[in-house]
Amino acid sequence: MRVIVELKGHHAVTFEDWMRRQKLSPASVDKYLTAIRGVMSSWAIENGFMEGPLTSITSRAHFELIAEKLRALPIYRERNEKGKNMYGSALNRFQKYLAEGYDNDIESDIDTIVADPALAVTEKSSLIKSRIGQGRFREKLVNYRNGCAVTGFKDTNLLVASHIKPWKASNNAERLNEFNGLLLIPNLDKSFDSGLITFESDGQIRMSPQLIEAKILGITVRMRLKKLMPQHEPFMSFHRAKVYRP
Repeated sequence: MRVIVELKGHHAVTFEDWMRRQKLSPASVDKYLTAIRGVMSSWAIENGFMEGPLTSITSRAHFELIAEKLRALPIYRERNEKGKNMYGSALNRFQKYLAEGYDNDIESDIDTIVADPALAVTEKSSLIKSRIGQGRFREKLVNYRNGCAVTGFKDTNLLVASHIKPWKASNNAERLNEFNGLLLIPNLDKSFDSGLITFESDGQIRMSPQLIEAKILGITVRMRLKKLMPQHEPFMSFHRAKVYRP
């Protein structure tokens, strides 16, 4: 079984594949993979830190909290010392894996919005709805697109409203800007948001070599983004440069 991280529900590269692309040896890949989904997951569950394995975590912030608790366990300290910091290295590797690109810790982002004293209540409401792909942000995308921006699929109930320039990299005005959004079917949204696909300035799809089994996902090189406007390009340019995985 391969470990797959899902950011905002994304099918992204596996932890195993990510480590291989970091040029780790097969022995190191196996060692770190076993430590994360095996013994340290057991320690986390046995000590009540969480109810499932470490590999079920998709938020970097959440993982850091659990990792801190694990590092405080006597058994962790003992085994890590004997293993010459192997367990610590495994935790660090998985943390970097979760942090690659722009992580989508929605709960943390919403907490930040709520705690911001400079925002009025109405502004907070608009930003929170925008963060979860709802409210006026979604309404404007549906009105502009009336379907998937790539396939034209019309049932908007099944489409995802997502930001082009990631939330964490955007200012509040950009977070509410409909030109910083795409309405996509879930498989395309997940792949786009995790940097496994992007789009050229003319709308042509660009597929990352890290995209696994694109054909099964229904993603092909013939796909194009429709109804592109000049206002989209600053956001799309950011996505190509900072989010896409070459």
